[in-house]
Amino acid sequence: MTAVKVYIREHGLQVGDELPSEGAFAEQVSVSRTIVREAYRSLAALTLIDIGNGRRARVATPKADVLAMITDHAVHTDQATIQQIFDVRRTIERRTVVLAALRRTDKEASEIIGLVDAMQIDFADPQKVMEHDIAFHEAIGVASRNPMFSLLVGSFHLVTRHTWPIGWASRGSNETRQESIDGHMIIAQAIANGDPAKGEQAMVEHFDLTVRALLAAGVY
Repeated sequence: MTAVKVYIREHGLQVGDELPSEGAFAEQVSVSRTIVREAYRSLAALTLIDIGNGRRARVATPKADVLAMITDHAVHTDQATIQQIFDVRRTIERRTVVLAALRRTDKEASEIIGLVDAMQIDFADPQKVMEHDIAFHEAIGVASRNPMFSLLVGSFHLVTRHTWPIGWASRGSNETRQESIDGHMIIAQAIANGDPAKGEQAMVEHFDLTVRALLAAGVY
């Protein structure tokens, strides 16, 4: 794996650029083709390269799923708590909303508002509301124009799918659940209006309410 990563860096390969075939690379580094094949597969599992039948391996864009599995594993093996995850999220997402308010395109602003509208439309179906909610935060990450923020925000989806139903249920009434959706709309409108300060304040309040809901449900 190390030799492949070194090759990518030394040759200045970018996303989409092809790597040597397994046979050619094996010859270059004087190892068996089997070793190269396993290295390629391992890097593909990490989403660092893309491999497919009938074509050469290519440099890929890392995906959030790998970080998501690590985060999920850390929680389920008691290496991190849900509250610690939310502390990290709160820190990251108060910055992403600021950048999104400054950098978003009109299309992105419209899509973010549309996701809140979808949450409202599907209010009676918590599963759909959750998916819209996850997409809402990920869309803000993309709009921040910082790929690292987008990657990190996207990595929280597995943990969110465990905690979101608990937080939604713990709010206890449709009125308090509506407050959560209203908070999302305040964030969305701040982004659309290019108001980073209001967006940051609304995002912090959103996470504070979510954390309180989880604590009320006994999630620490």
